[in-house]
Amino acid sequence: MRYLPQTDADRRAMLATIGVPDIDALFVDVPKGKLVADTHGLPHGQGEIAVERHMGRLAAKNVAAGSVPFFVGAGAYRHHVPASVDHLIQRSEFLTSYTPYQPEISQGTLQTLFEFQTQVALLTGMEVANGGMYDGSTSTAEAVLMARRVTGRSKAVLSGGLHPHYRDVTETVSRMSDGALDVMPPAPTGAEDIIARIDDETACVVVQSPTFFGHLVDLRPIAEACHARGALLVAVVTEAVSFGALESPGAQGADIVAAEGQSFGNPLTFGGPYVGLLATRDKFIRQLPGRLTGETVDAAGERGFVLTLSTREQHIRREKATSNICTSSGLCALAFSIHLTLLGSAGLTKLAAINHANAVRLSEVLATVKGVRILNETFFNEFTIRVPGNAAEIVEKLAARGVLGGVPVSRLEPDRPDLADLIIVAATELTTADDRSRFAAALAEVL
Repeated sequence: MRYLPQTDADRRAMLATIGVPDIDALFVDVPKGKLVADTHGLPHGQGEIAVERHMGRLAAKNVAAGSVPFFVGAGAYRHHVPASVDHLIQRSEFLTSYTPYQPEISQGTLQTLFEFQTQVALLTGMEVANGGMYDGSTSTAEAVLMARRVTGRSKAVLSGGLHPHYRDVTETVSRMSDGALDVMPPAPTGAEDIIARIDDETACVVVQSPTFFGHLVDLRPIAEACHARGALLVAVVTEAVSFGALESPGAQGADIVAAEGQSFGNPLTFGGPYVGLLATRDKFIRQLPGRLTGETVDAAGERGFVLTLSTREQHIRREKATSNICTSSGLCALAFSIHLTLLGSAGLTKLAAINHANAVRLSEVLATVKGVRILNETFFNEFTIRVPGNAAEIVEKLAARGVLGGVPVSRLEPDRPDLADLIIVAATELTTADDRSRFAAALAEVL
Protein backbone atom coordinates (compact mmCIF):
# COMPACT_ATOMS: atom_id res chain seq x y z
CA MET A 1 0.00 0.00 0.00
CA ARG A 2 1.18 3.53 -0.77
CA TYR A 3 -0.41 5.00 2.36
CA LEU A 4 -0.47 3.39 5.78
CA PRO A 5 -2.53 5.42 8.28
CA GLN A 6 -2.08 4.82 11.99
CA THR A 7 -4.96 4.50 14.43
CA ASP A 8 -5.14 6.42 17.69
CA ALA A 9 -4.11 3.22 19.48
CA ASP A 10 -1.07 2.93 17.18
CA ARG A 11 -0.04 6.48 17.99
CA ARG A 12 -0.44 5.98 21.76
CA ALA A 13 1.68 2.84 21.58
CA MET A 14 4.45 4.60 19.66
CA LEU A 15 4.46 7.59 22.02
CA ALA A 16 4.62 5.26 25.02
CA THR A 17 7.53 3.36 23.48
CA ILE A 18 9.65 6.47 22.97
CA GLY A 19 8.63 7.90 26.33
CA VAL A 20 6.78 11.12 25.51
CA PRO A 21 3.30 12.02 26.77
CA ASP A 22 1.78 13.40 23.57
CA ILE A 23 2.40 14.60 20.01
CA ASP A 24 3.17 18.14 21.14
CA ALA A 25 6.14 16.86 23.12
CA LEU A 26 7.74 15.74 19.85
CA PHE A 27 7.83 19.34 18.66
CA VAL A 28 8.98 21.01 21.86
CA ASP A 29 12.13 22.38 20.14
CA VAL A 30 10.14 24.31 17.54
CA PRO A 31 9.99 28.02 18.51
CA LYS A 32 6.64 29.29 19.72
CA GLY A 33 4.56 30.84 16.99
CA LYS A 34 6.06 28.67 14.28
CA LEU A 35 3.57 25.85 14.48
CA VAL A 36 0.27 26.08 12.60
CA ALA A 37 -2.55 26.45 15.11
CA ASP A 38 -5.28 24.90 12.98
CA THR A 39 -5.79 23.00 9.73
CA HIS A 40 -7.37 25.95 7.87
CA GLY A 41 -10.50 23.99 7.12
CA LEU A 42 -8.77 20.97 5.65
CA PRO A 43 -10.73 17.74 6.17
CA HIS A 44 -9.25 15.22 8.58
CA GLY A 45 -9.67 12.38 6.17
CA GLN A 46 -11.23 11.34 2.88
CA GLY A 47 -11.65 8.09 1.01
CA GLU A 48 -9.11 7.18 -1.66
CA ILE A 49 -11.51 7.78 -4.56
CA ALA A 50 -12.48 11.21 -3.22
CA VAL A 51 -8.83 12.16 -2.75
CA GLU A 52 -7.92 11.06 -6.28
CA ARG A 53 -10.78 13.10 -7.73
CA HIS A 54 -9.80 16.17 -5.72
CA MET A 55 -6.13 15.90 -6.66
CA GLY A 56 -7.12 15.39 -10.28
CA ARG A 57 -9.12 18.62 -10.25
CA LEU A 58 -6.16 20.47 -8.74
CA ALA A 59 -3.76 19.01 -11.31
CA ALA A 60 -6.07 20.07 -14.13
CA LYS A 61 -5.43 23.69 -13.16
CA ASN A 62 -1.79 23.35 -14.21
CA VAL A 63 -0.71 24.24 -17.72
CA ALA A 64 1.62 21.44 -18.83
CA ALA A 65 4.86 22.58 -20.47
CA GLY A 66 4.24 20.54 -23.60
CA SER A 67 0.67 21.70 -24.11
CA VAL A 68 1.30 25.35 -25.08
CA PRO A 69 4.11 27.48 -26.55
CA PHE A 70 6.79 27.31 -23.86
CA PHE A 71 9.59 29.84 -23.33
CA VAL A 72 10.48 29.24 -19.69
CA GLY A 73 14.13 28.70 -18.73
CA ALA A 74 16.12 30.42 -15.97
CA GLY A 75 17.94 27.28 -14.90
CA ALA A 76 15.42 24.57 -15.89
CA TYR A 77 14.96 23.80 -19.58
CA ARG A 78 12.51 21.81 -21.66
CA HIS A 79 14.43 19.54 -24.02
CA HIS A 80 13.49 16.40 -25.88
CA VAL A 81 14.40 13.29 -23.87
CA PRO A 82 14.64 10.13 -26.02
CA ALA A 83 12.27 7.35 -24.97
CA SER A 84 15.21 4.98 -24.63
CA VAL A 85 16.53 7.01 -21.68
CA ASP A 86 13.42 6.37 -19.60
CA HIS A 87 13.33 2.73 -20.64
CA LEU A 88 16.91 2.04 -19.62
CA ILE A 89 16.94 3.84 -16.27
CA GLN A 90 13.82 1.90 -15.22
CA ARG A 91 15.54 -1.44 -15.59
CA SER A 92 15.80 -3.02 -12.16
CA GLU A 93 19.60 -3.28 -12.36
CA PHE A 94 19.78 0.52 -12.32
CA LEU A 95 16.62 1.59 -10.54
CA THR A 96 17.24 -0.41 -7.35
CA SER A 97 20.96 0.24 -6.97
CA TYR A 98 21.66 3.76 -8.14
CA THR A 99 23.15 4.94 -4.84
CA PRO A 100 24.51 1.91 -2.96
CA TYR A 101 26.34 2.57 0.27
CA GLN A 102 28.88 -0.09 -0.69
CA PRO A 103 29.29 0.69 -4.40
CA GLU A 104 32.40 -1.43 -4.78
CA ILE A 105 30.16 -4.49 -4.84
CA SER A 106 28.44 -3.30 -8.02
CA GLN A 107 30.71 -3.08 -11.04
CA GLY A 108 27.80 -1.89 -13.18
CA THR A 109 27.08 1.06 -10.93
CA LEU A 110 30.74 1.98 -10.74
CA GLN A 111 31.15 1.82 -14.51
CA THR A 112 28.17 4.09 -15.15
CA LEU A 113 29.60 6.61 -12.68
CA PHE A 114 33.01 6.34 -14.35
CA GLU A 115 31.46 7.03 -17.76
CA PHE A 116 29.47 9.94 -16.31
CA GLN A 117 32.63 11.46 -14.81
CA THR A 118 34.46 11.09 -18.12
CA GLN A 119 31.68 12.85 -20.02
CA VAL A 120 31.52 15.71 -17.50
CA ALA A 121 35.30 16.20 -17.61
CA LEU A 122 35.22 16.33 -21.42
CA LEU A 123 32.30 18.76 -21.51
CA THR A 124 33.80 21.16 -18.97
CA GLY A 125 37.37 20.95 -20.25
CA MET A 126 38.63 19.82 -16.86
CA GLU A 127 40.85 16.92 -15.81
CA VAL A 128 38.63 15.27 -13.23
CA ALA A 129 34.93 15.24 -12.28
CA ASN A 130 33.10 13.66 -9.37
CA GLY A 131 30.13 11.28 -9.44
CA GLY A 132 27.56 14.08 -9.25
CA MET A 133 25.92 16.43 -6.76
CA TYR A 134 22.33 17.27 -5.86
CA ASP A 135 21.94 20.02 -8.48
CA GLY A 136 23.67 23.07 -9.93
CA SER A 137 23.07 25.26 -6.89
CA THR A 138 24.63 22.83 -4.42
CA SER A 139 27.50 22.24 -6.86
CA THR A 140 28.16 25.98 -6.80
CA ALA A 141 28.09 26.17 -3.00
CA GLU A 142 30.38 23.13 -2.74
CA ALA A 143 32.76 24.71 -5.27
CA VAL A 144 33.04 27.79 -3.03
CA LEU A 145 33.75 25.63 0.03
CA MET A 146 36.32 23.71 -1.99
CA ALA A 147 38.07 26.92 -3.12
CA ARG A 148 38.27 28.07 0.49
CA ARG A 149 39.94 24.81 1.50
CA VAL A 150 42.41 25.00 -1.38
CA THR A 151 43.42 28.63 -0.86
CA GLY A 152 43.05 28.91 2.90
CA ARG A 153 41.09 32.10 2.36
CA SER A 154 37.50 33.02 3.18
CA LYS A 155 36.12 35.57 0.71
CA ALA A 156 34.17 34.56 -2.37
CA VAL A 157 33.09 37.12 -4.96
CA LEU A 158 29.76 36.29 -6.61
CA SER A 159 29.00 37.79 -10.01
CA GLY A 160 25.75 39.68 -10.57
CA GLY A 161 25.08 37.26 -13.41
CA LEU A 162 24.86 34.28 -11.07
CA HIS A 163 21.45 32.61 -10.83
CA PRO A 164 19.66 34.02 -7.73
CA HIS A 165 18.88 30.52 -6.42
CA TYR A 166 22.55 29.55 -6.72
CA ARG A 167 23.50 32.77 -4.94
CA ASP A 168 21.00 32.10 -2.14
CA VAL A 169 22.20 28.53 -1.58
CA THR A 170 25.82 29.73 -1.51
CA GLU A 171 24.89 32.44 0.98
CA THR A 172 23.17 29.91 3.25
CA VAL A 173 26.12 27.51 3.17
CA SER A 174 28.59 30.35 3.71
CA ARG A 175 26.62 31.68 6.65
CA MET A 176 26.75 28.28 8.30
CA SER A 177 30.48 27.93 7.61
CA ASP A 178 31.52 31.47 8.57
CA GLY A 179 32.59 32.30 5.03
CA ALA A 180 32.71 35.86 3.69
CA LEU A 181 30.85 36.80 0.53
CA ASP A 182 31.09 39.81 -1.76
CA VAL A 183 27.82 39.65 -3.69
CA MET A 184 27.63 41.93 -6.72
CA PRO A 185 24.26 43.42 -7.72
CA PRO A 186 22.26 41.80 -10.52
CA ALA A 187 23.68 42.62 -13.96
CA PRO A 188 20.79 42.54 -16.47
CA THR A 189 22.86 44.30 -19.14
CA GLY A 190 25.90 42.11 -18.52
CA ALA A 191 28.13 45.03 -17.52
CA GLU A 192 30.09 44.62 -14.27
CA ASP A 193 33.69 45.07 -13.17
CA ILE A 194 34.20 41.90 -11.19
CA ILE A 195 37.99 42.00 -11.55
CA ALA A 196 38.08 45.13 -9.38
CA ARG A 197 36.61 43.07 -6.49
CA ILE A 198 39.55 40.62 -6.39
CA ASP A 199 42.08 41.16 -3.60
CA ASP A 200 44.58 39.17 -1.55
CA GLU A 201 41.79 37.85 0.69
CA THR A 202 39.79 36.40 -2.20
CA ALA A 203 39.46 32.62 -2.29
CA CYS A 204 37.45 32.50 -5.50
CA VAL A 205 35.38 34.42 -8.00
CA VAL A 206 32.11 32.79 -9.13
CA VAL A 207 31.03 33.66 -12.67
CA GLN A 208 28.15 32.15 -14.62
CA SER A 209 28.25 31.93 -18.42
CA PRO A 210 25.79 32.15 -20.06
CA THR A 211 24.65 34.36 -17.20
CA PHE A 212 21.27 34.28 -15.51
CA PHE A 213 20.28 37.06 -17.91
CA GLY A 214 21.68 35.15 -20.90
CA HIS A 215 24.88 37.09 -21.59
CA LEU A 216 28.06 35.27 -22.64
CA VAL A 217 31.17 36.02 -20.57
CA ASP A 218 34.79 35.78 -21.67
CA LEU A 219 36.33 34.01 -18.69
CA ARG A 220 39.99 34.43 -19.70
CA PRO A 221 40.69 37.92 -18.29
CA ILE A 222 38.86 37.04 -15.08
CA ALA A 223 40.87 33.82 -14.72
CA GLU A 224 44.12 35.70 -15.26
CA ALA A 225 43.17 38.29 -12.66
CA CYS A 226 42.23 35.57 -10.18
CA HIS A 227 45.47 33.66 -10.63
CA ALA A 228 47.55 36.83 -10.33
CA ARG A 229 46.12 37.29 -6.79
CA GLY A 230 46.22 33.61 -5.80
CA ALA A 231 42.45 33.11 -6.16
CA LEU A 232 40.50 30.47 -8.08
CA LEU A 233 37.88 30.96 -10.79
CA VAL A 234 34.65 29.01 -10.36
CA ALA A 235 32.69 28.84 -13.61
CA VAL A 236 28.96 28.09 -13.38
CA VAL A 237 26.75 26.75 -16.19
CA THR A 238 22.98 26.26 -15.84
CA GLU A 239 22.28 25.16 -19.44
CA ALA A 240 24.41 22.10 -20.22
CA VAL A 241 23.51 22.12 -23.93
CA SER A 242 25.65 25.27 -24.24
CA PHE A 243 28.72 23.04 -23.85
CA GLY A 244 28.05 21.97 -27.44
CA ALA A 245 28.47 25.51 -28.80
CA LEU A 246 30.76 27.44 -26.45
CA GLU A 247 34.41 27.01 -25.61
CA SER A 248 34.70 24.99 -22.41
CA PRO A 249 35.29 26.80 -19.10
CA GLY A 250 38.46 24.76 -18.61
CA ALA A 251 39.91 26.01 -21.89
CA GLN A 252 39.19 29.56 -20.70
CA GLY A 253 41.17 29.10 -17.48
CA ALA A 254 38.54 28.08 -14.92
CA ASP A 255 39.79 26.12 -11.91
CA ILE A 256 36.45 24.60 -10.87
CA VAL A 257 33.30 24.13 -12.94
CA ALA A 258 29.89 23.79 -11.29
CA ALA A 259 26.93 23.08 -13.54
CA GLU A 260 23.37 21.77 -13.78
CA GLY A 261 22.98 18.64 -15.91
CA GLN A 262 19.16 18.59 -16.11
CA SER A 263 19.13 19.41 -19.81
CA PHE A 264 20.34 15.91 -20.68
CA GLY A 265 18.03 12.99 -19.93
CA ASN A 266 16.08 14.70 -17.15
CA PRO A 267 12.68 16.34 -17.80
CA LEU A 268 11.44 19.40 -15.92
CA THR A 269 9.53 17.30 -13.34
CA PHE A 270 8.34 20.29 -11.29
CA GLY A 271 11.90 21.31 -10.39
CA GLY A 272 13.70 18.10 -9.52
CA PRO A 273 15.39 15.84 -8.82
CA TYR A 274 18.21 17.16 -10.98
CA VAL A 275 21.92 16.35 -11.18
CA GLY A 276 24.78 18.68 -10.29
CA LEU A 277 28.08 18.55 -12.16
CA LEU A 278 31.38 19.38 -10.48
CA ALA A 279 34.77 19.21 -12.18
CA THR A 280 38.22 20.56 -11.41
CA ARG A 281 41.97 20.31 -12.02
CA ASP A 282 43.97 17.24 -11.03
CA LYS A 283 45.96 19.20 -8.47
CA PHE A 284 42.79 19.95 -6.47
CA ILE A 285 41.46 16.40 -6.47
CA ARG A 286 41.94 15.86 -2.73
CA GLN A 287 39.52 18.67 -2.00
CA LEU A 288 36.88 17.45 -4.47
CA PRO A 289 33.64 16.65 -2.56
CA GLY A 290 31.42 13.68 -3.26
CA ARG A 291 32.89 10.48 -4.64
CA LEU A 292 35.23 9.56 -7.46
CA THR A 293 35.22 6.26 -9.36
CA GLY A 294 38.39 5.04 -11.04
CA GLU A 295 39.35 2.38 -13.57
CA THR A 296 41.74 -0.38 -12.51
CA VAL A 297 42.78 -3.99 -13.22
CA ASP A 298 41.77 -6.91 -11.02
CA ALA A 299 43.90 -9.85 -9.89
CA ALA A 300 43.14 -11.66 -13.14
CA GLY A 301 44.21 -8.72 -15.24
CA GLU A 302 40.65 -7.84 -16.21
CA ARG A 303 39.37 -4.26 -16.47
CA GLY A 304 37.44 -3.20 -13.37
CA PHE A 305 36.21 -0.17 -11.47
CA VAL A 306 36.69 0.92 -7.88
CA LEU A 307 35.69 3.74 -5.58
CA THR A 308 38.95 5.68 -5.75
CA LEU A 309 38.12 8.64 -3.53
CA SER A 310 35.18 9.27 -1.25
CA THR A 311 35.55 12.06 1.27
CA ARG A 312 31.98 11.92 2.50
CA GLU A 313 30.99 11.56 6.12
CA GLN A 314 29.98 7.90 5.73
CA HIS A 315 33.52 6.95 4.79
CA ILE A 316 35.82 9.12 6.92
CA ARG A 317 35.78 11.05 10.18
CA ARG A 318 33.37 13.97 10.16
CA GLU A 319 36.09 16.58 10.72
CA LYS A 320 37.93 15.37 7.61
CA ALA A 321 34.89 15.19 5.33
CA THR A 322 34.82 17.66 2.45
CA SER A 323 31.05 17.46 2.05
CA ASN A 324 27.93 16.17 3.75
CA ILE A 325 26.24 15.48 0.41
CA CYS A 326 25.46 11.80 0.76
CA THR A 327 24.15 10.82 -2.66
CA SER A 328 25.35 11.37 -6.18
CA SER A 329 21.88 11.72 -7.69
CA GLY A 330 22.99 8.56 -9.46
CA LEU A 331 19.81 7.75 -11.37
CA CYS A 332 19.70 11.27 -12.81
CA ALA A 333 23.41 11.00 -13.61
CA LEU A 334 22.71 7.76 -15.47
CA ALA A 335 19.93 9.46 -17.48
CA PHE A 336 22.38 12.26 -18.28
CA SER A 337 24.99 9.79 -19.53
CA ILE A 338 22.56 7.75 -21.64
CA HIS A 339 21.18 10.85 -23.37
CA LEU A 340 24.66 12.26 -24.01
CA THR A 341 25.87 8.92 -25.34
CA LEU A 342 22.95 8.77 -27.76
CA LEU A 343 23.79 12.26 -29.01
CA GLY A 344 27.54 11.81 -29.37
CA SER A 345 29.81 14.80 -29.97
CA ALA A 346 28.34 15.54 -33.43
CA GLY A 347 24.79 15.30 -32.14
CA LEU A 348 25.55 17.61 -29.21
CA THR A 349 27.05 20.20 -31.52
CA LYS A 350 24.01 20.01 -33.80
CA LEU A 351 21.59 20.22 -30.87
CA ALA A 352 23.38 23.31 -29.54
CA ALA A 353 23.27 24.94 -32.98
CA ILE A 354 19.51 24.35 -33.25
CA ASN A 355 18.95 25.83 -29.79
CA HIS A 356 20.93 28.95 -30.63
CA ALA A 357 19.27 29.38 -34.02
CA ASN A 358 15.80 29.12 -32.48
CA ALA A 359 16.73 31.69 -29.84
CA VAL A 360 18.03 34.10 -32.49
CA ARG A 361 14.78 33.75 -34.46
CA LEU A 362 12.79 34.32 -31.27
CA SER A 363 14.72 37.51 -30.47
CA GLU A 364 14.10 38.80 -33.99
CA VAL A 365 10.38 38.15 -33.71
CA LEU A 366 10.00 39.69 -30.25
CA ALA A 367 12.03 42.74 -31.28
CA THR A 368 9.25 43.64 -33.71
CA VAL A 369 6.71 43.94 -30.86
CA LYS A 370 6.20 47.59 -29.96
CA GLY A 371 7.63 48.43 -26.54
CA VAL A 372 9.86 45.35 -26.26
CA ARG A 373 13.62 45.77 -25.98
CA ILE A 374 16.19 42.96 -26.16
CA LEU A 375 18.96 43.56 -23.59
CA ASN A 376 21.47 41.05 -24.98
CA GLU A 377 24.12 41.47 -27.64
CA THR A 378 25.28 37.88 -27.12
CA PHE A 379 23.38 34.84 -25.89
CA PHE A 380 23.04 31.09 -26.37
CA ASN A 381 19.40 29.99 -26.12
CA GLU A 382 18.17 32.46 -23.52
CA PHE A 383 17.99 36.24 -23.28
CA THR A 384 16.32 39.07 -21.37
CA ILE A 385 13.64 41.43 -22.64
CA ARG A 386 12.46 44.69 -21.13
CA VAL A 387 8.72 45.33 -21.37
CA PRO A 388 6.62 48.40 -20.59
CA GLY A 389 4.86 47.61 -17.36
CA ASN A 390 4.96 44.92 -14.71
CA ALA A 391 6.61 41.81 -16.14
CA ALA A 392 4.97 39.41 -13.66
CA GLU A 393 1.51 40.65 -14.58
CA ILE A 394 2.33 40.43 -18.28
CA VAL A 395 3.51 36.83 -17.91
CA GLU A 396 0.24 35.95 -16.14
CA LYS A 397 -1.78 37.54 -18.95
CA LEU A 398 0.26 35.58 -21.50
CA ALA A 399 -0.46 32.36 -19.60
CA ALA A 400 -4.18 33.16 -19.71
CA ARG A 401 -3.80 33.33 -23.49
CA GLY A 402 -2.11 29.95 -23.68
CA VAL A 403 1.54 31.06 -23.85
CA LEU A 404 4.10 30.42 -21.12
CA GLY A 405 6.16 33.47 -21.96
CA GLY A 406 9.26 33.22 -19.80
CA VAL A 407 10.23 34.03 -16.22
CA PRO A 408 9.76 37.52 -14.75
CA VAL A 409 12.96 38.48 -12.98
CA SER A 410 10.90 39.78 -10.05
CA ARG A 411 9.91 36.19 -9.26
CA LEU A 412 13.53 35.49 -8.29
CA GLU A 413 14.49 39.02 -7.25
CA PRO A 414 11.40 40.25 -5.35
CA ASP A 415 13.38 42.92 -3.49
CA ARG A 416 14.54 44.67 -6.66
CA PRO A 417 11.70 46.85 -8.03
CA ASP A 418 14.11 48.21 -10.67
CA LEU A 419 14.05 44.76 -12.30
CA ALA A 420 10.26 44.42 -12.32
CA ASP A 421 10.02 45.10 -16.08
CA LEU A 422 12.35 42.26 -17.15
CA ILE A 423 11.45 38.82 -18.51
CA ILE A 424 13.92 36.02 -19.21
CA VAL A 425 12.88 33.97 -22.23
CA ALA A 426 14.37 30.72 -23.54
CA ALA A 427 14.10 28.74 -26.75
CA THR A 428 15.17 25.13 -27.29
CA GLU A 429 15.00 22.54 -30.07
CA LEU A 430 11.33 22.07 -29.16
CA THR A 431 10.42 25.68 -30.01
CA THR A 432 8.62 25.96 -33.36
CA ALA A 433 7.99 28.84 -35.74
CA ASP A 434 4.31 28.72 -34.79
CA ASP A 435 5.26 28.95 -31.10
CA ARG A 436 7.29 32.08 -31.79
CA SER A 437 4.51 33.69 -33.80
CA ARG A 438 1.93 32.96 -31.10
CA PHE A 439 4.22 34.40 -28.42
CA ALA A 440 4.79 37.62 -30.35
CA ALA A 441 1.10 38.01 -31.15
CA ALA A 442 0.01 37.38 -27.56
CA LEU A 443 2.67 39.76 -26.22
CA ALA A 444 1.60 42.50 -28.62
CA GLU A 445 -2.01 42.00 -27.56
CA VAL A 446 -1.18 42.14 -23.85
CA LEU A 447 0.99 45.23 -24.20
